[in-house]
Amino acid sequence: MSHPFDDLTPDFMLDAVDAAGFLSDGRLLQLNSFENRVYQVGQEEGPPVIVKFYRPDRWSDEQILEEHAFSLFLVERDLPVIAPEVRDGNSLFHCDGFSFSVFRRAGGHAPELANDSHLEQLGRTLARWHACGSDRPYQLRPTLDVIADTRAASRYLIDDVIDLNYRGQYRDLIGQLLEAIEQRLAGLSFPLLNVHGDCHTGNILWRDDSPHFVDLDDSLRAPAMQDLWMLLSGEEDEQQHQLRVLAQGYDTFLPFPWEQKALIEPLRIRRMVCYDAWLAKRWDDPAFPPAFPWFESMNYWGRQLELLQQQHQSLQM
Repeated sequence: MSHPFDDLTPDFMLDAVDAAGFLSDGRLLQLNSFENRVYQVGQEEGPPVIVKFYRPDRWSDEQILEEHAFSLFLVERDLPVIAPEVRDGNSLFHCDGFSFSVFRRAGGHAPELANDSHLEQLGRTLARWHACGSDRPYQLRPTLDVIADTRAASRYLIDDVIDLNYRGQYRDLIGQLLEAIEQRLAGLSFPLLNVHGDCHTGNILWRDDSPHFVDLDDSLRAPAMQDLWMLLSGEEDEQQHQLRVLAQGYDTFLPFPWEQKALIEPLRIRRMVCYDAWLAKRWDDPAFPPAFPWFESMNYWGRQLELLQQQHQSLQM
């Protein structure tokens, strides 16, 4: 079965980049990306650039351009964000049904979450980001809804994906999780802002003693905690320490949203369920089966049930 990305031949991509005004020298290196296709392209003059070919039919051009405009808005305010390059007033280019954008190449390594100075600096930078994220609200990009997003993703999995041996247990457990989340969040409301949306260490490059954020492909409207909880790891006492250190940096510019701690476990559950739905919906992409072979294993859904049961227990604490 053919897939739209099959048309992204080396010659096609190099011709597209040349037509956009970035004259390549013929060198092309595929980088680690599954949702889109991302390549390092050598230039005849100057350093290589990073080119992202967007997955067809995921975002409209208007939604992509809204994210681009916000990225550039952040850069104007000295936030360390790798925003798209602009040529002749354009940051989004097109070629035979594909949309793509070009970014400068940025080096670095992932931040060390066990390093308090890294965490504190991340807290300071995210507070500055969030201050800007309140100033220019998205109109076209999605808004995070923990309950609705989890319900929609789980319904898709139950109806079309999960092994029949586990389907009933999964349906029952998801029902219990959604009920527990509704109880935890009852009567609470949190301000929304433009967040990164996928703020894990793989999307942060650490260099020059500072974090540099890349890949705003999942940027959306959400509470501030969506950008903070993914920087937590380890046991409960470790995560509490990490929160305190993040807060020390965050408080430099904005009051840390301690009232949003109730969102952490619901957001984790949302990510787990939506990640499984994402894998299932992308399974026709030939890049996915070899990269995620465990997704088709007989025991996968049994393990997921165990993890979700642990999350249910966390919600009771």
